[in-house]
Amino acid sequence: MIPVVRPYLPDRRKLDSYIDKIYQSKQLTNNGGLVKELTSRLEEYLGVKHLLLVNNGTLALQVAYTTFGLGVEKCIDEAITTPFTFIATASSLKWQGINPVFTDINRDTWCLDPECVKKGITDRTRLVVPVHVFGNGCEVEELEKIAQQYGVKVIYDAAHAFGVKYNDKSLLAYGDASAVSFHATKLFHTIEGGAIIFKNPEDHDYASEIINFGMTKDSNIESLGINCKMNEFQAAMGLCVLEDIDNIIAIREEIFYRYKKVLTDWVGFQVLNDKITINYSYFPILLSSESEVVRVRDALESNGIFPRRYFHPSLDTLNLPGFDNSHCDVSRMVSRRVLCLPIFFGLSVNQVDSICSIIKSALSRTPVIDQPCF
Repeated sequence: MIPVVRPYLPDRRKLDSYIDKIYQSKQLTNNGGLVKELTSRLEEYLGVKHLLLVNNGTLALQVAYTTFGLGVEKCIDEAITTPFTFIATASSLKWQGINPVFTDINRDTWCLDPECVKKGITDRTRLVVPVHVFGNGCEVEELEKIAQQYGVKVIYDAAHAFGVKYNDKSLLAYGDASAVSFHATKLFHTIEGGAIIFKNPEDHDYASEIINFGMTKDSNIESLGINCKMNEFQAAMGLCVLEDIDNIIAIREEIFYRYKKVLTDWVGFQVLNDKITINYSYFPILLSSESEVVRVRDALESNGIFPRRYFHPSLDTLNLPGFDNSHCDVSRMVSRRVLCLPIFFGLSVNQVDSICSIIKSALSRTPVIDQPCF
């Protein structure tokens, strides 16, 4: 069975050496030595400052909203976000009492269209939550100009953007904050986990209190908090994976470009921002119709290969309380036609070639060169 992604498991002896440190310290949580070490090493590797580890990526978003005083009580704040994303982007807003308002995406990059964002801003808009979809960097300069013009915050859902650079600067350093997921299925993982990267140190310090029940360093309770600290076993896994991350990325790069070479002229691809580096976290393909997506998916699944329809359905089609009913035509079109293929450490080139052969057979048509997206 070949899943869309398989979590990377480091050498057991390496992991055991970190677990031995946990047993020696007898500290399992509450900002232990391994959490501190992982924080420092991630800041160095990613080229960022003010990084705060938390226990999952969804709470990373919610803590970021809370840090800036958004939502929670009055339920009147609105946030513009994308409908072409995982449900957690929007549900994290609603859990904080912020109403998600969907605006459409760019038909090529699949990230929020800045012009649509500008048109969607009202006097209730307090926040923009763009998503770096599949690690493809948003138009960050344009989005931040809009945010400054209208006096709103920008918090990036950067769940897929680990290690990505934008104009030689970490993509995670843009905005008021960026939230990253370290879930087991991600390029870099801590089993479950996540992080928030803040622009300003005072926001980082306040968020550090929020994730520990609102307690200050002196153990005083001065704000409403929650418990979402990363524990030492999560940090141990993260340290092991971080030591192997360059090799993980190199293997995924080989898979990425093999797919691209074999499937070029057969399927469409996401247009990548020319200012970013690629982390090879996903390999999405764009087919000509939803029926083609279903046909390819079924053919692969009948051979024990399980792609995923990330992200389907488009969130503006969901009938959930507090969700915006705006009709985002491009997102709906892309959502019906995208299929993510397996990509993970350990997937062989021969397996990639087999996957591509099944796709071509399922399409059973002459390849189309320069097929338009719409």
